[in-house]
Amino acid sequence: MSSVSFNTSSATTPISTSAGAGFNVQQMVQAAIAADSGPLYQMEQEQTTLQGQTAALNQLQTELEALQTAAQALSDPTGAIYAQTTTSSDLSILTATAANGATTGNHTITVNSLATTSSAYSSEFASSSTALPTGSFNIQVGSGAATTITVDSTNNTLSGIASTINGLNLGVTANFVTDANGSRLTLVSNTSGAAGNITISNDTVGLGFTQSAGTNASLTVDGVPISSSSNMVSGVISGVTLNLLSASPGTSVSLAVAPDNTQITNAINNFVSAYNTLISDVNSQFTVNPTTQQAGVLASDSSVGMLQEQLLTMVNASTTGNNGIVNLSALGINMQNDGTLQVDSTTLNQNLSTNIAAVQNFFQNSSNTGFAQTLNTSLTQMADPVTGLLGVDLNGIAQTQTDLASQISDFQAYLATEQQSLTQQYSQVDTVLQQLPLLQSQIAQQLAGA
Repeated sequence: MSSVSFNTSSATTPISTSAGAGFNVQQMVQAAIAADSGPLYQMEQEQTTLQGQTAALNQLQTELEALQTAAQALSDPTGAIYAQTTTSSDLSILTATAANGATTGNHTITVNSLATTSSAYSSEFASSSTALPTGSFNIQVGSGAATTITVDSTNNTLSGIASTINGLNLGVTANFVTDANGSRLTLVSNTSGAAGNITISNDTVGLGFTQSAGTNASLTVDGVPISSSSNMVSGVISGVTLNLLSASPGTSVSLAVAPDNTQITNAINNFVSAYNTLISDVNSQFTVNPTTQQAGVLASDSSVGMLQEQLLTMVNASTTGNNGIVNLSALGINMQNDGTLQVDSTTLNQNLSTNIAAVQNFFQNSSNTGFAQTLNTSLTQMADPVTGLLGVDLNGIAQTQTDLASQISDFQAYLATEQQSLTQQYSQVDTVLQQLPLLQSQIAQQLAGA
């Protein structure tokens, strides 16, 4: 925005108005404008204050949103609280992953054989571009319908046939391999196990295919025989996917499915960290700086006071029963004198190891009244950029800043007009003063000649 410059020192500088001397017009104008500029200075100071408040509120809003995100992670039924982990006694035979909510327990698994993929390869030809006889052959994948592959003058090479097959999306991948003996057309099923078996028939081209059938994986899970077309076996253990890596008949592998305490602990620590960042920043607004003897720029902001009160109330929420896990303190998260939280790792780890169901129920329950569920709902409302506690405050300050900027602009325009008017007036007076000696001389001459 534009501004009016002035020098307040001229207001106390003696200005000579003796006849013929005139005076410093610019100093006189600046002194007058300086005297009138008090409201402008106050408005600019208010503008600076509002800018500081906006920056501080934006920081709190960002920290509030981070806390809401951390609370949402604790309230998510597919999130860390119900995360499961698996432990295999022999990672060379099998590994496993568990979805959230998978049934915990220990299992004994024996991998007798892995699933294989059906394939076929042709006889050898001089190269992949060698011209072949025309004709046709049929490809069938699993129990699907057979498809006729026509070989004519447009595709009668190994590379041409491979391109034709791949363009039909039959569930096989065609290619050609070349070694010292020549080139061969290869077909590999896109589906492992017996369900993806490739069957080639009615070969009038004379490609001479050698075919290999796919086989299902064979394993036992807790004594139950299982056949799987894939080495990724899902559905046998609820929520668990087995990844079969090698066959080892007669070797039993132990698989444990248990809550992922590392994920749960990290989610809790993230929440505590986000909360401490926010509450510490809020507290600092009400702390008097010993050097400046001033509190934060938001010390008189009622919204920030309400935020502090609501945060402290929310983290002190308590329930009953739940096998002793009734509040954060029972879980192992204690409030300090300054309102921040501190995690007692020993108590938390013990609860996770021996009382996991109560921990999960404390954060989430079927009635959606768990600590994290309630907290997430409240924080989502508080963090709304339009209707939230700080959002309303920020929007109000933004409107005030807009109005104030308009007032400053108007006042600066007034001062500019006033400066122009005063300059004109004082210049006229200055001209008169400078002409007085001449007028006096003329009058004296007229009187002397009378």
